[in-house]
Amino acid sequence: MSPTGLDSNSGTLAAPWKTLQHAVSVAAAGATINARAGVYAEQVVFPNSGNATAGYLTLQNYTGETPVIDGTSIGTSVPNMGLVNLTDVSYIQVRGFEIRNFTSNTANFVPAGIIVSGSGSNIQLRNNYVHNITTTVNSAAGDAFGIQIYGSEAPASINNLIIDGNEVAFLKTGSSESVTLNGNVENFQVTNNKVHDNSNIGIDFIGFEGTSPNPTYDQARNGLVSGNLVYNITSNGNPAYGNNSYGADGLYVDGGTNIIIERNIVHNTDIGAEIASEHSGHVGSLITLRNNLIYSNNLIGISLGGAGSGNGGADSCGIYNNTLYQNDTINSGSGEIGLQNHVSNIQFANNLVVSSSQGVFVTTQTTVTTSSLNGDLYFSPSGTTQTWTWNGHNYSSFSAWQTGSGNDANGKYVNPLLINATTSFVPVTGSPAINAGVALTAAQAGTLDLSGNARVQGAAIDIGAYEQ
Repeated sequence: MSPTGLDSNSGTLAAPWKTLQHAVSVAAAGATINARAGVYAEQVVFPNSGNATAGYLTLQNYTGETPVIDGTSIGTSVPNMGLVNLTDVSYIQVRGFEIRNFTSNTANFVPAGIIVSGSGSNIQLRNNYVHNITTTVNSAAGDAFGIQIYGSEAPASINNLIIDGNEVAFLKTGSSESVTLNGNVENFQVTNNKVHDNSNIGIDFIGFEGTSPNPTYDQARNGLVSGNLVYNITSNGNPAYGNNSYGADGLYVDGGTNIIIERNIVHNTDIGAEIASEHSGHVGSLITLRNNLIYSNNLIGISLGGAGSGNGGADSCGIYNNTLYQNDTINSGSGEIGLQNHVSNIQFANNLVVSSSQGVFVTTQTTVTTSSLNGDLYFSPSGTTQTWTWNGHNYSSFSAWQTGSGNDANGKYVNPLLINATTSFVPVTGSPAINAGVALTAAQAGTLDLSGNARVQGAAIDIGAYEQ
């Protein structure tokens, strides 16, 4: 198909259709629609599904070309809020499109690049570039999304979902997120995406918002989040939050459960990674955060638990072999690792933590009794005051931290000797991080480090995201 074609044509390469909507309306399960380069000024609503027998219904770019779905001329009175809309369909692939320029100036219309909603299985969104999806509403009532997954039915879920290799950028999202999986969404992969230069949360996994009509299923769950690059994400200056507001996560689990988050890089966001729930009585749970690089974020590296006592919390999570480097760039005192409200059963091990010039490593808001840290390596710039906070006590040296808090019995305070922290956070040969970690199970450690090397080599696992 081609913007210069006709919908009355036969749909062949020589006689292409003109509109994407016509193509997806007449295509059957197993069909592949190849879109030629050019601008398609339309919304696309998939009325048909593929199936396990015939195969996927695929909408993709013609080899070597980039088709563009552009929303510039689409108003806010149309019934569909996405430039690409998949509701209650299965076995669909959307690949290789540029999806851009969709704006709303009213709170009643929430624009998105791609929306998947209702229920459905085996949906793949691959190698699309979604950008400049915006709300111009000058208050917290404004919302916009890059990629929005809403599991809004029950018990039928959105499942076996793959979001891979996409770029989602230059969004003005208001109170919403760049990429969100919300409600009854399960068995998903969010991998190898680049999410950047957006005005609120990068990638979010949400539960307990009433998205699913049955609370039992209202939780994003059973997923893999790997190989993503998230950067330049801040809510500061976003009209939904105002100036001097730093609350946008790079990676956020807001009530999700049973998710592995590994081998991602997050930098220059407000909060590198957060596990919590915004809803009282609920938690983000069973999250494994491992082998990630989190650096130069505005407020904090890793945060767990609700921001306030009226929020939910975090439970039964493992934080293993991450490298945190000089977060809290605005010098808020939040430091590298923060445990906020309603935090329980959190295990930290083998994290490599280099503080900013404030020297704040760990902070706690409330009493922590069922969580622990062990085998972590800490270091701060020369002459920096060191601070660990635990259950109302401040510790200004590593030995005092070990003794007073009972944490990090097998940890250390020493220069990790990184190759070059501005270009490579890998420890040099002879680094005290090498072969120095505490033993982890295979389920805790994973199989690969951040560079794709075997996670355990030599006498023992290394500390931090990289294995030598």
